[in-house]
Amino acid sequence: MLQFITHHNDRFDYLTGTQAVLEGGCRWVQLRMKGATDEEVLRTGRDVAVCCRACGATFILDDRVALVGLLGADGVHLGKNDMPVAEARRILGPGRIIGATANTFDDIARAAADGADYIGLGPFRFTRTKSNLSPILGLEGYRTILDRCRREGITLPVVAIGGITAADIADLCATGIGGIALSGALLSAGSPAQETRTILELINKNQH
Repeated sequence: MLQFITHHNDRFDYLTGTQAVLEGGCRWVQLRMKGATDEEVLRTGRDVAVCCRACGATFILDDRVALVGLLGADGVHLGKNDMPVAEARRILGPGRIIGATANTFDDIARAAADGADYIGLGPFRFTRTKSNLSPILGLEGYRTILDRCRREGITLPVVAIGGITAADIADLCATGIGGIALSGALLSAGSPAQETRTILELINKNQH
């Protein structure tokens, strides 16, 4: 699975970047607009939601639990400093997807117990698209954490995130991750749509 975390640069805003990766076949978009007002998120989110629905893509909001219903989003992704997973589950009920950011096995175990549906585990390496970065995991960190998840019977899909490029995908898939999340790597490519296709092929080829 490939998750696109929205970003913007000189060539793409949140909407046009999303359109490009959807064109390339990505079917999971997380609208992440740190620092924006709720009104700005709603305005952009309405357009992104339309694009996702037209493609049959899953549409996730970053952090803004209160806006999920207003935008008809499929769910929310919660960072370590956002609303607790258990509280979001009480508000959203069983029908919405809740993802949780993790940096350690203990983070994953807590999120699983609280009702998360998937984990964003990272960062893999340094990334400029995120401030207040947690300790970098590298390949060995993923191996260690995923091995422990298997031993302890935690079966939530774990998505790798943080500075990942196409060259990392085979090694990351070998650790047993359930997906890859990308942001800048897609939008900084010459053709984000073509880069999305390439990444999807690599994930499909290497995932066990």
